[in-house]
Amino acid sequence: MRVTMLNKYYPPHLGGIEFHMRDLAEKLASSGEAKVSVLVANEGPGDVRETIAGVEVTRLSRLFEYASTPVAPGMARSLRGSAASVTPPDVLHLHFPYPWGEMSWLSAHPRIPTVMTYHSDIVRQKAALAAYRPFLERVLDRVDLIIASSPNMVRHSEFLAPRKEKCRIIPFGIHTERFAETPELLARAAQLRERHGERKVVLFVGRLVYYKGIDVLMRAMQGIDADLVVIGRGPLESEMRDFTQTHGMAERVFFEPPVDDTDLAAWYHAADVFCLPSVARSEAFGLVQLEAHASGLPVISTDLTTGVPFVNEHGVSGLVVPPGDAEALGAALKELLGDDELRARLGRQAKERARARFTIDRMAADTLAVYREAIAGGTG
Repeated sequence: MRVTMLNKYYPPHLGGIEFHMRDLAEKLASSGEAKVSVLVANEGPGDVRETIAGVEVTRLSRLFEYASTPVAPGMARSLRGSAASVTPPDVLHLHFPYPWGEMSWLSAHPRIPTVMTYHSDIVRQKAALAAYRPFLERVLDRVDLIIASSPNMVRHSEFLAPRKEKCRIIPFGIHTERFAETPELLARAAQLRERHGERKVVLFVGRLVYYKGIDVLMRAMQGIDADLVVIGRGPLESEMRDFTQTHGMAERVFFEPPVDDTDLAAWYHAADVFCLPSVARSEAFGLVQLEAHASGLPVISTDLTTGVPFVNEHGVSGLVVPPGDAEALGAALKELLGDDELRARLGRQAKERARARFTIDRMAADTLAVYREAIAGGTG
């Protein structure tokens, strides 16, 4: 099967959608089930074509970027050329949100079965969404099938709910094996744990931005006898550092820059509880929860109308509290940190669940099934 994926960028450019597409593309290519090509914007002028881990990557010259959307004028032309080639792809795979890419697809109108992964709603850019909405509605109506990462996303999205019949649920997957306990990993985790002594450790990983709820976590930690390790950078960092100073928490809140994959896995094994206190639908899934689960670490997250509580099942892999409720979050932290048996049980169940349901292999196999369904159904 020949598959062409379309997105803003491709690694080494950093980004959650970029990494998801890379993992999916490389798994499909290595499985022998598909010949995969990727059409994205370059991070500068000029076209670049290369093969990375068996995936043919075309980076089209970028004219400029506006509101995190790269404008690559050659995208529609490339889509038309791909459709007109001697061996056009059997299926196109769009990754939303990328307005320029979707409008290029509308303009090119290639007669090729098309699938879209709907990663998240556009939440904060309300003015931009109002202008883009007519085009988005047309795209969603024209694609053959829509992939969503959780039932919650379909149920609560104003764009997906009316089109639920063409939606297919495929949870995102991770390389769970990267978080397996090895002697080297456990030794590094022990090193990271040393400075905390006998104190329990709560871990947060993510950008310090409004929707992550880091301010709620800081308020909740005021009454918790434990250390907090915050891994990430963002516009709220200075404010959060000031908060720890003002409230006498500076000696037990540790701010760390983003770390490499090895140290990140070690931190998951060094911590006692992972917390994802997100407060807005911008948090569509929360892959860091899966990383914690694959490490055997229970999670406290929030009951958003997205995939977050779908990933972290209350009472099975962790605890779920109302978003923005520092008191409820603090109570959940006290419950987990104070009950060694509960933490161990939830951590064990979390690991089993992650390795059974949220792997790259499962995600790739389910995506192939959607491709076949789209091809069998014809074009939109």
